[in-house]
Amino acid sequence: MKFTVSSSALLSLLATTGKVISNKSSLPILEYFLMELKDGKLTVTTSDLETTLIGSITVDNIEQEGVIAAPGKLMLDSLKEFPEMPLSIEVNDTTWEIKITWNSGHLSIPGASAVSYPSVQTLGAECKTITLDVDLLVGGISKTIFATADDEMRPVMNGVYFDFKEDSLTFVATDAHKLVKYATDSANNFAASFILPKKPANLLRNLLAKEDEPVEVSFDAKNVTFSLKSFKLVCRLIEGNYPNYNAVIPTANPNKVLIDRVEFVNGIKRVAVCSNPSTNLIRMDIAQNKVNLTAQDIDFSVSANETISCSYEGQPVTIGFKSTFLVEILSNIETPTVVIELADSTRAGVFKPVYDDQQSSEVLMLLMPMMINA
Repeated sequence: MKFTVSSSALLSLLATTGKVISNKSSLPILEYFLMELKDGKLTVTTSDLETTLIGSITVDNIEQEGVIAAPGKLMLDSLKEFPEMPLSIEVNDTTWEIKITWNSGHLSIPGASAVSYPSVQTLGAECKTITLDVDLLVGGISKTIFATADDEMRPVMNGVYFDFKEDSLTFVATDAHKLVKYATDSANNFAASFILPKKPANLLRNLLAKEDEPVEVSFDAKNVTFSLKSFKLVCRLIEGNYPNYNAVIPTANPNKVLIDRVEFVNGIKRVAVCSNPSTNLIRMDIAQNKVNLTAQDIDFSVSANETISCSYEGQPVTIGFKSTFLVEILSNIETPTVVIELADSTRAGVFKPVYDDQQSSEVLMLLMPMMINA
């Protein structure tokens, strides 16, 4: 294998694909980049057995094609030290030595045979394929991923749920305390669903930030493939039945709070300093167009109180929420104003952004209340 490549282009490709490499790999070969030179392109593959990311760039002056496993950390650490310049890379097919040459020097890195590198997961014949808009995918993942769980006992809640209906696509994430539902119009012509694990969902979100073309999504019962312009992400899905998310969303919420989101978040943060560290409980007393926030830690004799103006329709309500969850939810809503729909102190609060115009998508965030000790 022998070719010339831009140092910054190669570093960008390796840095992106290298995010899949795990520090606690079960197979030593998974700490390597699989690099294949063929048809004028350098293709780099990384895998942790669950998730595989394949990226490619065009290279120059190809003298010999081939394939090699290159050590991940060594390659990245070496390339980070180069400014933008052409690098000549040559691989010895017998010793697997990788020699990188530039105009004023060279370095040698020990590579390995690519024979033992695991093959990429393939989809079955019954797989479904759909093309999705980049903004739709980015919006769905970004709005929901913060609400996913880290629960070994209930793995189905550790990912983002994609729920395809014939005319809509809904993204859902929940950790049993908070739930986010992002529904958008989408002509799918089929009904199906899958649960995308958190790690590949984060990888995909980062990849999509540089994309402007629609993404082809193919999936079967076990795996999903996202095909982008220069990258292909293949990952194993979380198997199991996702909870019935519509069943936990309260439908009758007669009490509605319309409030400035930024002012509300800042008020919660100020008051939360005095909350009990183990519960982070904030009490909200809502009445007469005012939200009164209260927090206290009896053990250390500290307390805080703040009153924020709002527009309120309904009966006086007292409800408690975990302040960290409240801030998380409100920080993931981008509109200046938010509406909070409440039934009573024992049922979940529903948080929605307030838009000035009609939207093609609908965001709903739900937070379970905490018990307020009398």
